[in-house]
Amino acid sequence: MSQLIFVVDHDIESCELARHSLEHVGYSVRTFSTTDVMAEAESSRPSLILISLRMQDCDGISTCRRIRENPLLSMTSVIFLLEDATEEQRVLALESGGDDYLIKPLTTAGLIASVRAVLRRFSSADAIPRTGESQMVIDSSAMRLSVSGVDVPVTFLEFRLVDYLSRHQGQVLTRDVLLDAVWGDRRFVTPRSVDVCIRRVREKIEPNRAQPRYLKTVHGVGYRWDAMVGRQSASNEGCNCPACTRQMDVSDLACAEKTKGRRSAARD
Repeated sequence: MSQLIFVVDHDIESCELARHSLEHVGYSVRTFSTTDVMAEAESSRPSLILISLRMQDCDGISTCRRIRENPLLSMTSVIFLLEDATEEQRVLALESGGDDYLIKPLTTAGLIASVRAVLRRFSSADAIPRTGESQMVIDSSAMRLSVSGVDVPVTFLEFRLVDYLSRHQGQVLTRDVLLDAVWGDRRFVTPRSVDVCIRRVREKIEPNRAQPRYLKTVHGVGYRWDAMVGRQSASNEGCNCPACTRQMDVSDLACAEKTKGRRSAARD
């Protein structure tokens, strides 16, 4: 069965170009002129959604975020269609959970190449078995991480980083986003702290650090978690009690590696 792709754009010409080009190479395509596609997406489970950043009824950003928050669509890739190539639009598309972007007007060759690359990338990640040697399991309540059935010793900060990244599988997260989500209002940390902690995590979980399987670098932007994980004992997820939001141990600050600046708690 051919993979299903949704094209969401109020520009009818773009929709038709995308539909004709992708159907010609074997994909199934459905087009939409509004962002009201969630019910159809949940029912049909498309492999990929092409969506315009700027829509008449609602911006594509909010729709992408709804897709990322929907457990039924966790495996759906998103490519944004941008009106121009400004850095602001490109960064916004990636930070909002997009896997890639294309600049309009679309070209057949560029569209097909991007779609194939994104689908190939995530099909490869999904091909990692969920059992056996490649399985990773996260136990949130016990703060335990295991790979291939073997417990991996991690610090509290490292666990929080892995847990947060894996909950946003497929999304490109910037260093600042990770600092806010994992480090919080801690002082004496910088974006460099993220890089150092990422390196330490890779040393513990990646079979081959030169070709990361779980934690990928998106150069110039940030990091993306690509693999599925199993979860256990997650009864306290979302809890804000002191036990679940306790402060980092002083040893966790080692991953800041003599940071040269101070981050204000107010995040000026």
